[in-house]
Amino acid sequence: MEDILVDYHIAKALAQRPTDDPMDRNYQLSLYIEAALAKHGVTKAQFDSSLVYYYTRADRFEPIYKRVSERLEEQALTYGASDNEIGKYANASGDTANVWTGKSSMLMLPKAPYNRWDFELEGDSVFKRGDSFMMQFMSDFMYQSGGHNAMLYVAITYNDTTIGRQLRFSTSGINELNVLPKDQSIKYIKGFFYLPDEEPKMTNTRLLFLNNVQLIRFHKKEDENKEDSLSQVDTGGQLAVDTVSVGDSVGGSQTLVPPQRRTGPHGVARRLRQLDARPRE
Repeated sequence: MEDILVDYHIAKALAQRPTDDPMDRNYQLSLYIEAALAKHGVTKAQFDSSLVYYYTRADRFEPIYKRVSERLEEQALTYGASDNEIGKYANASGDTANVWTGKSSMLMLPKAPYNRWDFELEGDSVFKRGDSFMMQFMSDFMYQSGGHNAMLYVAITYNDTTIGRQLRFSTSGINELNVLPKDQSIKYIKGFFYLPDEEPKMTNTRLLFLNNVQLIRFHKKEDENKEDSLSQVDTGGQLAVDTVSVGDSVGGSQTLVPPQRRTGPHGVARRLRQLDARPRE
């Protein structure tokens, strides 16, 4: 089962090439998955049946998926994952770096205790005043039926304020959550992934695989103004929460969230200052 799952995920990654035709993408996905299963002499029905078996035995499935994620990460590094959108910060240093210290992958099921993944990072010398952050990860929903709905919540606690943001995601692909800078020292960063069970009577397989989890820290440039034009609003010690939804399913079908070009909070701030500096008529 471990070998099959490794090739299954590689097949899905190969099929997720950018295309303007969703039907072509779905066809490629089916083709690659069938080829991966055929390599092991397994039919789609047998594979689904095995997933159902392990779905009711999560304690046995978790260590299998742990080894699967470790093997996928090793292969990704071998084939140059650092050049991909999801891995471009893997070896970054200086003002931009991946400061994530927790597990980089997790298998989640919509039932306790496998439906929530908590994490915490203590504030230390790697954080500075004015830092901004981006949480980035890959999601892979393996659902036989039912709606997809998962959430990431991140809260950064400063000297006298906690800033919280949440991201709801419902499709397989790259996901990003940005937290803009605040000119205060950081005490700690906490958060969690959560997979609710909105259809508790359903017995079909519903799995969420999270992989390549990163927390990218961006140091504030020395030449930027102290007060960023896009800084978070001070809540006076109260928790501020922003919500972002991405990858909503259309017509009940699963759609891929493609990698998107992002300028980052500092780049946006610089562009706004350029616009403000233009001559007025």
